[in-house]
Amino acid sequence: MGHAGMAAAAVRYLRSTETTVAALGAPVEALPRPELRCVGEDERAVIAPAEFRHVLGHFATGVTVVTAPATTGGDGDSEDRPAGFACQSFSSLSLDPPLVTFMVGRTSTTWPRIARAGVFCVNILGAHQGDLCRGFAVSGTDKFAGVPYDAAPVSGSPRLAGTLAWIDCTIHAVHTGGDHLIVIGRVNALGATGGDEPPLLFHKGQFL
Repeated sequence: MGHAGMAAAAVRYLRSTETTVAALGAPVEALPRPELRCVGEDERAVIAPAEFRHVLGHFATGVTVVTAPATTGGDGDSEDRPAGFACQSFSSLSLDPPLVTFMVGRTSTTWPRIARAGVFCVNILGAHQGDLCRGFAVSGTDKFAGVPYDAAPVSGSPRLAGTLAWIDCTIHAVHTGGDHLIVIGRVNALGATGGDEPPLLFHKGQFL
């Protein structure tokens, strides 16, 4: 059922409820409102970060590299190199409109450069690209040194050679999620180039 169908069903239900209450002549009383307050420290779930990573590590994920073109900073300084980082938290989100999402740490030094560009390309890595992924997971280095790529057709973001697929996007929205940001991208172009090669997977702290 689409959004319109669900809305119509909700209206029909509410109308039928109103009719029944009116027929019975029963008064309509508001439900008690919940107490609105901050969560106390003694109510928080005590979950150690190491345990969180250990348990969630049982969920295998695909691996991508998110890239963006070189930009000009707000102070006029030009970024002469493109930006990119290794990302496991990528997912499709919507078919209509075509949206994808990825998560990035709020302390990331690469994210501001992607945000300034306003566009990005998701490069889906193949099983043979573990070393490439490790290179993009390290900060403070020229991640693109020796890495062949061309420009994605709409955004101009680096489209890495040898990947299984690429998705060229414009930043659609950004939301906060704890210590991460939830980035939603509008898909402008995409393609699959990897044939039948298996994807690079990450599971329990290692590549598969």
